[in-house]
Amino acid sequence: MAAGALADVTVADFSQVGTGPATARVFATHGATVVKIESGEQPDLARLAPPMKDSVPGLNRAGWFNELNCNKLGMTLNLKHPAGLDLARRLVRWADVVVENFTPGVFERLGLGYETLRALNPRVILFSTSIQGAGGPHSGHPGFGVTLAGLTGFAHLTGWPDRGPVEVYGAYPDWLLPPVGATAILAALAQRERTGQGVHIEASQYEVALNFLGPVLLDYTVNGRVWARRGNRDSAAAPHNVYPSAGDDRWCAIAVTEDAEWEALVRVAAIPALEAARFATAEGRKRHEEEIDGLLAVWTAARRAEDVVGPLQAAGVPAGFVQRGEDLRADPQLNHRGHWHVREHAEIGTCTLSGNPYALSETPAEIRHPGPLFGQDTERVCREVLGMSDDEFATLREAGAFS
Repeated sequence: MAAGALADVTVADFSQVGTGPATARVFATHGATVVKIESGEQPDLARLAPPMKDSVPGLNRAGWFNELNCNKLGMTLNLKHPAGLDLARRLVRWADVVVENFTPGVFERLGLGYETLRALNPRVILFSTSIQGAGGPHSGHPGFGVTLAGLTGFAHLTGWPDRGPVEVYGAYPDWLLPPVGATAILAALAQRERTGQGVHIEASQYEVALNFLGPVLLDYTVNGRVWARRGNRDSAAAPHNVYPSAGDDRWCAIAVTEDAEWEALVRVAAIPALEAARFATAEGRKRHEEEIDGLLAVWTAARRAEDVVGPLQAAGVPAGFVQRGEDLRADPQLNHRGHWHVREHAEIGTCTLSGNPYALSETPAEIRHPGPLFGQDTERVCREVLGMSDDEFATLREAGAFS
């Protein structure tokens, strides 16, 4: 295999938890040398987040951490120790890109603000991301993915009309920023090729998330309409829902947007009541959507999801399984595309990591290994990246630079 598309890029990753590490992961999977820096006293919080292998807690057992930090070198630094801070600045001189996701102002107070970094390395690209961005009245508000899901309005839109807001699964906005952030960094690298100068990219996760609510914002700004929770309903499609299937907690999804799809659904389901003239048009189906849902639910509940989805798809009706974890791992489409990568981890053994959802024809992304053990590459980075001698490394370790 040819070297990765980003094999000549070097990244110092000071970020932790989700969105920052996921941004740096894009570069690591395309061949960049990425050094992940953690505090010896305060490891990346993702190391403490379940699920853990065999449900046994441990700094090296978190699936989430191993997923987000694959292919990276891991080292510890004490940024509050003068020697540790000096090592961080030496890494900045080496790096093309620095990634951090501290609360605005923290990186500067640590002595690593952009002006300091640029004085050390005029070509360095600093990527900073935070919940609501730097500057402004709410910049310093503490937050987490779940609070941002509420702030952006995702929670307001999720759930049923007669019930309260429901949080979307996980720290949803965290996963919206990384592809945007990676694109911004690539643009900065391209600009640097022309100008020779680095740049500071400052990204608000709040604003990135709003880009995924375009129709909601447009409808308000143009028509003054405020969207609300509507369960599984769609503005135009009907039926548009998930329906029970035979088995334990098995479900399937069906969405009909055109008359031809509806006619095919009626043929496959062979439910006489669905042939009524009042269901023949899209307007009629929306008007009688609850009645259609009831008829379809009786039909689907008597069948396995495979016996509903397969015939509907064959007839051209959009239908799909509501998959669980084991279904996704066994999904033939994902496996055909090589989405899953099985690798060995020094402490937890065999583990499965997900690949990138796109493929470069000549230099596809590569998943070489899971996230590093806590501090496993500290000495290697010092010797191979920073050119440190045995005596210097021993002296700095004794001084507490890596703790």
